Amino acid sequence: MHNPFENRQPNLNGPSTDLVPVAPNDTTDLSSVALALYIETGGTLVILTEKEETRTVKVSDFMTLPTGVRRVFATGTTASGIHAFVV
Repeated sequence: MHNPFENRQPNLNGPSTDLVPVAPNDTTDLSSVALALYIETGGTLVILTEKEETRTVKVSDFMTLPTGVRRVFATGTTASGIHAFVV
């Protein structure tokens, strides 16, 4: 099988190399800063951005949030089915 990622350097312009499920947690950052989040079920999302700012946003079903994210907080987050785009 041909792998188009084989000789490619990771790039913030995309595409991501994986989509990782996110378990919201008030004290633990994601294993890698996410390039973006994909949300299956909308609601409120409380995040720590790449710039270490805490933000609360309303998100809809099947939404992609193109923001660098370090952490998704459990407290205050009602959205579910959250996945992180990572390189």
